Amino acid sequence: MAMTVYRSRNALCGPLTPDGITELALPRTRLARRGYQVDEVDALLHRLAYELGERSRQLAEVRAENRRIKNALRIWQSAETARRLSP
Repeated sequence: MAMTVYRSRNALCGPLTPDGITELALPRTRLARRGYQVDEVDALLHRLAYELGERSRQLAEVRAENRRIKNALRIWQSAETARRLSP
């Protein structure tokens, strides 16, 4: 199921980075009351959760591909060793 991400006009543009998140300034509530606008905070949290999930998925794919390549290399090395040792 694809998740739709709400992108606030006040939130970060482009990929999230630690520096970008640290420098982010969310708009305050109207009339300078204490706190942030709930919809802006919710949008940012939703985006953070979505991107963290995407990065976790991508990392899992990279790790699986790494295992596949290592296994293929081991098989190739074993075959090469056997080939060199046979008369």
